[in-house]
Amino acid sequence: MKIKKILFVEPPRIYWFVMGEYLPPPTTLLILAAYIERELPGIEIEVLDCQAENMNWQGLEKYIESSNPSMVLTSGFTCNTYSCARAVEIAKTVNKDIITVVGGIHFSSVPEESLIDFPEIDYIIRGEGELTIVELIKSLNNGKKIQNIKGLSFKHNDKIIHTPPRPLIKNLDILPYPAYHLIEDYIKHYHFSMMAGRNTRYMVLEGARGCDHRCSFCTQWKHWGGMWRSKSVKRIADEIEHLNETYGGVFLWLTDDHFKINIRGKKLYNELKHRKCKEDIMLFLQARTDDVAKNPDLVKKLREIGTYWIMCGVESHKETTLKEFKKGTKNQDAYITMKLLRDNDIFSHAMFVIGTRNDTHESIEQLRQFSMDIEPDFSIFTALTPFPGTVYYETAKQNGWIDDTNYTNYDMAHAIMPTETLSRQEVQQELWKCYQTFYGSYKKNIAGVFSKNKLKRILYRHMAGQHVLRKFRRLI
Repeated sequence: MKIKKILFVEPPRIYWFVMGEYLPPPTTLLILAAYIERELPGIEIEVLDCQAENMNWQGLEKYIESSNPSMVLTSGFTCNTYSCARAVEIAKTVNKDIITVVGGIHFSSVPEESLIDFPEIDYIIRGEGELTIVELIKSLNNGKKIQNIKGLSFKHNDKIIHTPPRPLIKNLDILPYPAYHLIEDYIKHYHFSMMAGRNTRYMVLEGARGCDHRCSFCTQWKHWGGMWRSKSVKRIADEIEHLNETYGGVFLWLTDDHFKINIRGKKLYNELKHRKCKEDIMLFLQARTDDVAKNPDLVKKLREIGTYWIMCGVESHKETTLKEFKKGTKNQDAYITMKLLRDNDIFSHAMFVIGTRNDTHESIEQLRQFSMDIEPDFSIFTALTPFPGTVYYETAKQNGWIDDTNYTNYDMAHAIMPTETLSRQEVQQELWKCYQTFYGSYKKNIAGVFSKNKLKRILYRHMAGQHVLRKFRRLI
């Protein structure tokens, strides 16, 4: 079948209850769609967001029937593996000749397993997808050998073929803006209620790819070749301005795993300080605690250009655990960082991990106390999860630590492994206690609900309304 029409599908899925009610745009699909649209202007492209359409599986099947695409493409994280597989299975049910393509970190990490478990997948794009998908479409339409395309996994004559990895794009500025114009009817539905309120328009942009650190539990750095590649700061500022002025984006999540304040903080300040959009936007950044702690002047400047929220991976109070994670930070960095963010009226968001092999009831209780001592505005506690593609996954698999192989539960809210002294259920109980300690205090909740900080008021009211503590209790 020649590729004349591509349908990008964001399939029906259950979103992470920890973050409350939210609806993110399918940014990865929009990035790929924009690149194909520019490089192959003769290809018709549709993006279907089943979440925004409130569409179930039956609705997806009917849509594919009416749309009649030549290719269906989807992508997702590990916890969404089965949703992606079901979406392409439905496409094959509608028409066995539809070419089905999946991508993303999970499928890139375990392509062999995925092609065996999900025969409805025709092609897996491993790693960076733009060049590979365009080359695949051209080869299918021109009858050229698929085996010559780098970064591809597929079945051929009952054998699974993995072509060599594709080199990474050197200059990310060559990429077009994500194709939000293809989902203009959906844009009004995207929101992050817990973070910015139900009526604040929420959009996502990518300023960099990868990370040059080597955290053992992280999927990102290995997927992107252990490199950090940034768009130019001018391009990032232009994209921020574009999303705000063209589509009314206000709460903008810069998805870079490591913002690198020391490198880009001053440059972004200089790019945005004279732009009108800085008065309207609310930037959400992700940064390392050591990067924040060492750059107090730049943190202040980021607040002046609309940075309202910074998330940091604190992970643990124990220096030994931070070394085990290959984190490269100190727990003292967390104290400095949280105070620095508070002093600059930036909402402080700390991430913690429990469930390492040497974790005990006592060590997790110490982590809970640590989370209170550093005083973040918002804490998320996660269970150490052996995601395929991580160093920790290989270690856990070899040692037989993994108790749960249902990828749906790989959401960091479900305990997947025991520790040396705690059962998996006990780890789950400890995770609930972390949330109970941080959010279960009436005094703390009342202070949050009536905080002078608008984001803090929104968050604590939303946490209460979504009954997050009760949901964690049900997982035990």
